[in-house]
Amino acid sequence: MLFYLRLLKESFAFAMNALRNNKLRTLLSLLGVTIGIFSIIAVLAAVDSLDRKIKSDLMSLDKNTIYVTSISFGPTDIPKWKREQFPHVKYEEYQYLKGSLNNIENSCFQYFTSSQTLKFESKTINTVNMVPATSEFDDIQRMEFAEGRFFNESESISGKKVVVLGYDIAEGLFEGAVPIGKQVRMYGQKFTVIGVTKKKGESGFSIGGDDDTTVFFPSNFMRRLYGDNNKILIPLIIIKPNKGIDMEALKGEIGQKLRNFRGVKDGEIDNFFISVLSGFTDLIDGIIGNMKVGGWIISLFSLLVGGFGIANIMFVSVKERTNLIGIQKSLGAKNKFILFQFLFEAIILCVIGGFIGLLLVWIIAIVLTNVLDFEFVLSIGNILLGTGLAAIIGLISGILPAISASKLDPVEAIRSGM
Repeated sequence: MLFYLRLLKESFAFAMNALRNNKLRTLLSLLGVTIGIFSIIAVLAAVDSLDRKIKSDLMSLDKNTIYVTSISFGPTDIPKWKREQFPHVKYEEYQYLKGSLNNIENSCFQYFTSSQTLKFESKTINTVNMVPATSEFDDIQRMEFAEGRFFNESESISGKKVVVLGYDIAEGLFEGAVPIGKQVRMYGQKFTVIGVTKKKGESGFSIGGDDDTTVFFPSNFMRRLYGDNNKILIPLIIIKPNKGIDMEALKGEIGQKLRNFRGVKDGEIDNFFISVLSGFTDLIDGIIGNMKVGGWIISLFSLLVGGFGIANIMFVSVKERTNLIGIQKSLGAKNKFILFQFLFEAIILCVIGGFIGLLLVWIIAIVLTNVLDFEFVLSIGNILLGTGLAAIIGLISGILPAISASKLDPVEAIRSGM
């Protein structure tokens, strides 16, 4: 142990000496390692932070939540022209499924629709995300409120002109004043504010979008205003199953009931899609995995260049210290001592380059977290990964120079240095 510690100390001294005496050459050689480690860890940290944020937001939803709609949320073998012929799900189908399914906790009906302008007195907010839904949306989404409440079943069925504002929308329109009971204008009509959601933070995931910048109101208002077959409305049925049930059996039951309700004949394909939120999370995991692979591929080129740079500087170091190597060997230093000395030096140089890359990622993470209101996390795992990669690059790039140094003949080494 003392032998290796002494080796490490001497190697560190030689590495620092190389940095002091040949600053430009050494820094240029370290640049490839620094860029490579920075690229890999920056990509991994960004992807991990995004993954953590999405999964944190999805925790408010049951991963077994089922979506029934005429559009597919994932890849499908059905051609586009065929999918475009699928009829939209209807409010009556939502009522039928809600009344006939036994293994569900709740279900709701919702529209995807275009953004609108929201007004209160002289204040206006454009491109506001709209979520028309039935009253059960509150239970499925597990919404939290800073003030007021969600609309109830009676208000939902009658399509009453009541609205729940996202936190940021309420702040923008009322600037700290109490919004409950006030009237806002949208779709050319006045809606009474009955609730304000609790602030969720940027990029919060919701079935309809970011809760903070969304307004929620009864879907039956939209049905009265536009009818059931308007192209600007894309309806979906959301079903929250009971815990612990057989999901495949429930999906099969939903599919069969909807086929019967629509009169789809045997042998014909389903003219609707049944998607599960867990499938959406699997899709996200796949995308994030591909992003990580892409980051690794791009960054490995930088690490390859960095490895060549370190190998080059170590060969130069061997040549410059040939006389010293000869003296060490003449005094009894074994080949293993010389080998490890240069190998540790290469590793230390690479780790220094890696630390610089990690430091840059850490600084950028702090800046982005403060500027974007998004927690950009440089985890301990990624720090250890970056340090480990740097050490491995040093090991690989330093092995040949170290072997060549250890095999030098002491007499020839001393003579060549004179």
